[in-house]
Amino acid sequence: MPKKVVYEAKIEHLQILDEDGRLDAKLAKDTLTDEQVVYLYEQMSTCRQFDEIAFKLQRSGRMGTYPQNKGQEANAVGAGLALQKGKDWVIPCYRENAALFMHGLPMHYVLLHWMGDERGNQIPEGCLMTPLSIPIGTHMLHAVGIAWAAKLRKEDRVVATFFGDGATSEGDFHGAMNFASVLQAPVIFYCQNNQWAISVPRELQMNSATVAQKALAYDIPTIQIDGNDIFATYKATTDAAARARQGGGPSFIEAVTYRLGDHTTADDARRYREQSEVDAWLSKDPLIRTRKYMESKGLWDDKRQKALEERLSRIVDEVVKTALEIENPSPADFFNSMFAELPPDLARQRDTMRTSSLGLDPDQAGLRSTPEGVR
Repeated sequence: MPKKVVYEAKIEHLQILDEDGRLDAKLAKDTLTDEQVVYLYEQMSTCRQFDEIAFKLQRSGRMGTYPQNKGQEANAVGAGLALQKGKDWVIPCYRENAALFMHGLPMHYVLLHWMGDERGNQIPEGCLMTPLSIPIGTHMLHAVGIAWAAKLRKEDRVVATFFGDGATSEGDFHGAMNFASVLQAPVIFYCQNNQWAISVPRELQMNSATVAQKALAYDIPTIQIDGNDIFATYKATTDAAARARQGGGPSFIEAVTYRLGDHTTADDARRYREQSEVDAWLSKDPLIRTRKYMESKGLWDDKRQKALEERLSRIVDEVVKTALEIENPSPADFFNSMFAELPPDLARQRDTMRTSSLGLDPDQAGLRSTPEGVR
């Protein structure tokens, strides 16, 4: 029998707003309005200011390790706007602060998380998101589960999960992709390919030419985009969400971006990255290119920039004050946050701060009576 081709594929790369702030009007049609562009720029600027202050909190010993979002903000805001607040779920890694804020998470919760205060992980009622995920890749499985549940309940919901290029080398990633594909779950896999898996460059961490092609193995629609372009991040996520709502199942987005800061404040990227590489990506900064575009359209100027910076300084100062001056947690919180209905024995422990049940029944702790008359 003659040979035949059984599978062929191609992967498109999408860029709408280039590094110099030039817009492809044809590709931008029906995407962002001028008002939305200004709004997203303000959201990125808020995240950048938050980052700078969080960095100083860590360096001054008032907060633990912190991972900056610097350089990757266009992904969070573009995708965040494309998802419907109060309807769609955001399942983050730890570089999507702007999307979380846009979907209702109070900003000081992120600071509490990195200060080691568990209350930073208690997502407020009505905010459809999970806490920041520190283990690499595990949250993608949660995202697929939430999406599958929404499908079974016939709910009009989309779930978007964010992760880095390094996470696609984890087994959990492949399990989640296969699960989502087989069940046609309404989930968007959003990979922020920032070129580095901590200190390992992408080319040493995987041998595939793109990250996007990994979705082909699971027959999931996939695209590669300029992750520093708010128009591209918005359009790709909007298209993926529309496909999911129409019963088209999962989508994969590889957003090519760059981590301008260290992996975390516990890292020193100068030990493994060339400064020339960082400098090259600085010119692709999403805030810079978006501002260039707005200025070319007469939407922005130095006066508005100064007013924004002054406003953001006040906002972030208040956020920091809220986080630093929050009242100390009560020991009872440990119990009250564990169960919807606290069992009587745990309620007794909470109220007395004693493990009374062990004293009443020594055998419960594996203790037996010693010879007669001796305890």
